[in-house]
Amino acid sequence: MRTLTNFLLCLVLISLYSCSGSDTYRGAWKAINEKGEKFEINFEAKDFTIKDSTGKTDTYKYKQNAVSIKNSIETYGIQVSDGKSYQINFPIANDETKGVIKDAAGRPLYIIGRSGYVQYEEIYGLK
Repeated sequence: MRTLTNFLLCLVLISLYSCSGSDTYRGAWKAINEKGEKFEINFEAKDFTIKDSTGKTDTYKYKQNAVSIKNSIETYGIQVSDGKSYQINFPIANDETKGVIKDAAGRPLYIIGRSGYVQYEEIYGLK
């Protein structure tokens, strides 16, 4: 019985580690960083691209390694192939059209929106 439990636990861990990105954040996003610079971010199943305002594009491979849903607020953890970890957070309950990409320490890197550029204040309600 213990062997079966350990085997099932290993299967779950392997499947979690090799997860491709969630449908929640896959697709195109408009993004603004803390300096007000505009970007376009596009998440695919196993990689994402960041395009800046000059047209320069960088592509990164990633794996989703965490999912947390508390009080209808969703957070997805991803690990980039270079070892860095990020969180894709949707801090407005039941709204997956606006979010925040945070670094491993929880600092916001980008404010993201599906249909347009979103300001920090729209996410956190500060005026």
